[in-house]
Amino acid sequence: MKRIIYGWALVLLAACGSSSETEKYQSSRSEIIKVKEKIQEIDTGEDVLIGRRSRACYSQDYLIIMDYEAWDGAIHLFDKKDFRYLASAGTKGPGPYELTNMGYMSIDEACRKIYISDNGKNKVYSYDMDSIMANPEGYRHQVKASIRDAQFPGNFIYINDTLSYGRIIQPTSVSTFNQMIGKWNMLTGEIKIIGEAHPEVHRKRSLIDVSMEKGMIVEVYINYDLMAIMDLDGRVQTYVYGPDWTTKGLETFGKVMITPNYILAAYSGDDWVKGRTDKIHVFDLEGNYVKTLDVGYDILDCIYDKTHHRLFMIFNDEIQFGYLDLKDFI
Repeated sequence: MKRIIYGWALVLLAACGSSSETEKYQSSRSEIIKVKEKIQEIDTGEDVLIGRRSRACYSQDYLIIMDYEAWDGAIHLFDKKDFRYLASAGTKGPGPYELTNMGYMSIDEACRKIYISDNGKNKVYSYDMDSIMANPEGYRHQVKASIRDAQFPGNFIYINDTLSYGRIIQPTSVSTFNQMIGKWNMLTGEIKIIGEAHPEVHRKRSLIDVSMEKGMIVEVYINYDLMAIMDLDGRVQTYVYGPDWTTKGLETFGKVMITPNYILAAYSGDDWVKGRTDKIHVFDLEGNYVKTLDVGYDILDCIYDKTHHRLFMIFNDEIQFGYLDLKDFI
């Protein structure tokens, strides 16, 4: 009975657009700016062909794209400023210096390394960016860490060797799993679960970003119009409920990025099966809605470039790669 009353209370509050310090209910996100014509297409040229399934991240100097479909040259380095292709490394296969089932990618800025999880071998491999640039054809990765079967990071944000934040996966059967947020020690393999379970969320599926500078974690839900702003120990400071919070069967958030002044979150709001993630919601760091950038392309991945204040995006659309200069919008 308490859960039913709680659920109806959320519906009524959301309809009224009410908010408090710990819960914000946004009944409308209607400040929409169409930016499709401002997207600059990036052509990788004939030097490198990248499959549709890919992810990206930034280092201080490079844009790194990981190609899930490639067999030879699965990791590509581009100049961060002008997107000029530089080098490739990584081969897929069962061999000792090959990748079998690429998982997630994170960056160690201090040591200038790329860390990639291999879900087939239960390892995290280390790729030295400067060594790839010096000898891409002869480069061999090193083992950085081992991954446990019972509980492991589905993705992770590297802070240092003893601290990464991750979306922790706990298998419950061959095809089902529970998902949590945790701190992961790469040296020991220890995982400490943090964060709270929202009482109205079932079958949690979410993504996170972490800012040590701001002292915050932001979690967005893939299957609920819900965002949680937490401290670095996972204590919820604010829940942000969107206008689709009570609508079932929607694909909602796709990616979240903490920038110096804003939270940027890719969003769909369409049918779970047929939906397109073609919008970027902009919030301030307290979770207050600011505006929506209507990108007009279906976003597979996006990353924020702090140096140039722009978004690099990977699309499942008529163009594959592009960027948006944000200086005219936020």
